[in-house]
Amino acid sequence: MSLAHGRSYLAIPGPSVMPDRVLQAMHTAAPNIYAGELVDMMPGIMSGLKNVARTRHFATIYIANGHGAWEAALSNVLAPGDKVLSLCTGRFGHGWAEMACSLGATPQVMDFGNATPVDAAHVAAVLREDHNHEIKAVLATHVDTSSSVKNDIAAIRAAMDHADHPALLMADCIASFGAERFEMDAWGVDVMVGASQKGMMVPPGLGFVFFNEKAVAARQELPRVSNYWDWEPRKNPDQLWQYFGGTPPTHHLYGLRAALAMIEDEGGIEAVWARHEHLARAIWATFDAWANAGPVALNVADRANRSCAVTSVGIGAPNGLRLREWCEAKMGVTLGIGLGMGTDEDPDSTGFFRLGHMGHVNAHMVMGALSAIEAGLTALNIPHGEGALEAMAKVMAEA
Repeated sequence: MSLAHGRSYLAIPGPSVMPDRVLQAMHTAAPNIYAGELVDMMPGIMSGLKNVARTRHFATIYIANGHGAWEAALSNVLAPGDKVLSLCTGRFGHGWAEMACSLGATPQVMDFGNATPVDAAHVAAVLREDHNHEIKAVLATHVDTSSSVKNDIAAIRAAMDHADHPALLMADCIASFGAERFEMDAWGVDVMVGASQKGMMVPPGLGFVFFNEKAVAARQELPRVSNYWDWEPRKNPDQLWQYFGGTPPTHHLYGLRAALAMIEDEGGIEAVWARHEHLARAIWATFDAWANAGPVALNVADRANRSCAVTSVGIGAPNGLRLREWCEAKMGVTLGIGLGMGTDEDPDSTGFFRLGHMGHVNAHMVMGALSAIEAGLTALNIPHGEGALEAMAKVMAEA
């Protein structure tokens, strides 16, 4: 017997739950791509994206996933042979470095592990040793989707400034965009990448790249950039096709317009950040209570370094796999796999799972997912501390 019949809940860290309002906006006939509503709504969409990114500079949209946004950003500022410093706190920092390598750049990887953030002082020390300024860019992941580590991007910029190093600061915000506090201009970020399928509540398929004048100058130094990835014709387009290098992603744009309107209706991105922060505190209180007895442990010990959009949890192999399978089959709640958290003893990361809490998520959705997890812990005889749901409710009541 299963209790999963009815509306299921996709509680993975992207693609996230899509609101009915977004889905309904996308349920429309194909529009004219040469004149009319689609053309008229683009300035508002670009302005809305810049409001979410907290930048007054340039915003571009690529028909691509997050990996495409990675490549677009790198292609516009790096030439073959250029050196980059990649700061890794989980799987995706390594992925961006691998992308740079595939484009002919030479990445220098600083691996801070899967549970701790970037050490900004260490970054400054490495940059001070780069006397000839061969490092052209520093790649930093704001929130790593695999480990749920959140990095202090402003501290990394301060370290670069302290070292008096001219490299570009490039931030991967794919997991955090639209969910986690991020201040592109105030924090001194030169290039930022995001995507549509997490905090922005739109299906996968749109990659966002934001960049400032320093990045524009780096682009102008390159001998060539591929026609599709080149952001020059995209940054001040005269015609609709120039935003996208060709035919626009029509229905994604309708969904994106609806998502941006939802953010404004909530009170703006500050209100969205506040909601995510409060829900994250309730989640942490729940897991902290479970951790009082048994194997449950949040991957990131220090609250200051935890993401408000995704939580990675260690529970001992193979309990992560067992719990995910039970929750989906019996409760209708799909939890995220333990991506990138494998060890020699557990190469498939069966001892981890992830809970996504980004985008279109509210109190009762989070409370339902956590209650399903408690039911799973009980049904599978996985030891855990008591009082977790009471701790969750107490934090929720503070709203």
